[in-house]
Amino acid sequence: MAVDASAPVTPNNDGARGFAFALSAYLMWGVLPFYMKAVGHIPSLEVIAHRIVWSVPVAGIVLLMLGRMGDVMAALRTPRIVAMASVTAILITINWGTYVWAIGNGHSLDAALGYFINPLFSIALGSLLLKEKLMPTQIVAIALAAIAVAVLAFDAGGLPWVALALTLSWGFYGFLRKTLPVGPNQGFFIEVLLLCVPAFFYIVYLEAQGEGHLYRTGIYDTSLLIGCGLVTALPLMIFANGVKLLSLSTIGIMQYIVPTMIFIIAVFIFKEPLGTARMIAFPLIWAGLVLYSWSMLRQARGRQAAGDTVNDTLS
Repeated sequence: MAVDASAPVTPNNDGARGFAFALSAYLMWGVLPFYMKAVGHIPSLEVIAHRIVWSVPVAGIVLLMLGRMGDVMAALRTPRIVAMASVTAILITINWGTYVWAIGNGHSLDAALGYFINPLFSIALGSLLLKEKLMPTQIVAIALAAIAVAVLAFDAGGLPWVALALTLSWGFYGFLRKTLPVGPNQGFFIEVLLLCVPAFFYIVYLEAQGEGHLYRTGIYDTSLLIGCGLVTALPLMIFANGVKLLSLSTIGIMQYIVPTMIFIIAVFIFKEPLGTARMIAFPLIWAGLVLYSWSMLRQARGRQAAGDTVNDTLS
C-alpha cells in the first residue's frame, strides 16, 4: 500500500496508534475468507460488481469527512491520472475476482500462497523494472519462491494459476499505484468510481434477467452483497491511516498476518487438503520470507545507524 502523500506529514511518534490501525486492517483482511465463503454460492462476477458499486458511497463519505474530495475532482480533470487509475482499477478487479473465486471454490490455500509470494515478487519486480540492487539473501529468497512454484506446477501438471494471478495482479497493482500522484484513499475512490458504471449496469442486467441475488433470493443475500462495500473499503482506508504512523519495516513484517490467517482458516476450518506438494512449497516460501525479513531489518538498522552517526557528527 502506498503512503498518502497528499496528507499532512505526521511525525512517527505514535507507534501504538499506527500499529492499532494497521493491525485492525490486517485482521479484517485475515477474516475476509469467512465473508467470501458466505457469498460463495453467488457468481464471482456478481460479487465483484457489488464490491465495486457499494464501495463508492463508503469511500466517498470517508473522503468528504476528511475534506479530500477536492483532490479527487482535480485528479479526474487530469487525463494522465485517469488513464493510470484505469489500469490499476483493472488490476485490482482481477485480484478481487480471483480471490473471490478461490475462496468460494475451495482454493483458499492457493490464495494464501499467492499473498505469501507477493513480497518476494515485489522485490523481483523492483529489480527488473527499477534496476534496484538485490542483496544475496533476497536473491536466495526469490529462488526459494520460484522452486516452490515449480514444485506445485510439477505436482499439478500446470502452473498454480490462482496463486500466480493473485501475486501478479497485486504486485503490479502496488507497483503502479506508487506512481499514481494521489493518496491511497483518493486513488481507491477514483478506481471504484471508474469501475462503478459497468458494474452497476451488470447488476441491473442480472436483476432484469432474473439471475441476480440482490432482491430475488432474500434479505440474507441482499445484506451480504450490500455489505461487500463496507468490507472492501473500510480496512483499506483504516490501513491507509495506520501506515503513515509506522516504519516500512514494521509494515513489511505485519503483511504476513493476512496470508497466515488465510492459511490457518483454509487448513483447520475449511478443511482444505494440504497435500505433499504444498507441504514442500509452503516451507520453501516461509524460508524465503524469513530471509527477506532478515535482510529488510538489517537494511533498516543500517539506515538508523547511519542516521545516528550523522546526528552525532552534527551535534
